[in-house]
Amino acid sequence: MRLQNLVSRHRALDLRIAEMYRYPSQNQILLQRLKKEKLRLKDAIERLKDELIPDLNA
Repeated sequence: MRLQNLVSRHRALDLRIAEMYRYPSQNQILLQRLKKEKLRLKDAIERLKDELIPDLNA
């Protein structure tokens, strides 16, 4: 459930960032913050996926 929520938020940010690229006069600081948030979400998604998949080498 949490993973789905993170993936959904990541997609929403991706769409918002793409929309901002269409209008380059938009706030560049906001664009950078959105990119950082998207990267943070991506990292959180990867951590959750790693927790769900058992370590086969253990």
